[in-house]
Amino acid sequence: MQFVRFRETVSQPVIAAFCAGGVAGAVSRTVVSPLERLKILFQVQSVGRDAYKLSVGQGLAKMWREEGWRGFMRGNGTNCVRIVPYSAVQFGSYNFYKRSIFENTPGADLSPLARLTCGGIAGITSVFFTYPLDIVRTRLSIQSASFAELGPKSEQLPGMWATMTKMYQTEGGVSALYRGIVPTVAGVAPYVGLNFMVYEWVRKYLTPEGDKNPSAVRKLLAGAISGAVAQTCTYPFDVLRRRFQINTMTGMGYQYKSITDAVKVIVAQEGIKGMYKGIVPNLLKVAPSMASSWLSFE
Repeated sequence: MQFVRFRETVSQPVIAAFCAGGVAGAVSRTVVSPLERLKILFQVQSVGRDAYKLSVGQGLAKMWREEGWRGFMRGNGTNCVRIVPYSAVQFGSYNFYKRSIFENTPGADLSPLARLTCGGIAGITSVFFTYPLDIVRTRLSIQSASFAELGPKSEQLPGMWATMTKMYQTEGGVSALYRGIVPTVAGVAPYVGLNFMVYEWVRKYLTPEGDKNPSAVRKLLAGAISGAVAQTCTYPFDVLRRRFQINTMTGMGYQYKSITDAVKVIVAQEGIKGMYKGIVPNLLKVAPSMASSWLSFE
């Protein structure tokens, strides 16, 4: 009896979307963990820092050579801890906002603008709930890399909670755990909004009305296209996020005063391409990541 009640509760649209989103997020991030970490290492490279000025293949080989399998998965545990609630809140809040605010009648189709707005609000909601884990994930991804500025590596690197505690105690309390949230929100809102909008638009053409059981290939393709388009359009915000997240990290900090200052400095020192560092591994990862995420969610 209790199991039946539990199953009925979980099958409710918002709760089902919440659970499906969490599982989908963890699966998708683990699949592309090596590319995700490599993207971060590329993003934090500025003028004079060229430890990872390599191709994607060379970067992955260097990571394997220096750190082995653990290097590929460095920070993935924290990322999964983060991405489960992040994706769950994102999918759950999207369905909640869609049903309670944007739908005129239950089940009504949303306009592209309504989808964009609903997805953007859902993205902001999920970011605020999980941002401290995101900044810790960035630190964990970088701390074992072979950047000269980090100095010699200790044999025992701090884990997720130790890193979070140290940041809280030495870098300014709660504000340290939310460093870089402004460019993150600025990028996440249009990213998530575009992702949902493009996905539902593409799926409408790939899975026409009446196709009650669309193939996995169609779902994968819709997810891959939506992820690639959304990520490419908002990628500079992701670079800014990573730079600000290590702003006070020993040996790696950037001294940006504001988002405008950061953009000016990056473009002046690194050119426009500086705003797109890591875009290649990102595009290689975003298609399978989003595709597997949407497939798991569906």
